[in-house]
Amino acid sequence: MDRAQEWVVCRRCDGGSLIFPKKYTRFEKARIVGARALQISMGAPVLIEVQEAMGNPIDIAILEFEKEAIPITVVRRLPGEGA
Repeated sequence: MDRAQEWVVCRRCDGGSLIFPKKYTRFEKARIVGARALQISMGAPVLIEVQEAMGNPIDIAILEFEKEAIPITVVRRLPGEGA
């Protein structure tokens, strides 16, 4: 596997250190799926084709996450940055 595909490059520090893996952590995944499931339960349009039998917003949000269809951005802060 190419190392550039596994890590995100920091644009601010020393010209491009590799700092964050591109893979979401389990906490980020839970937050994304939970936020999207809440949006769906409040009436937001579903972004993918789903079967009519699938009525649970959490299942729909997980399916959207797996198909990378959720338009949510994760901002990761470097240690030592202010809030």
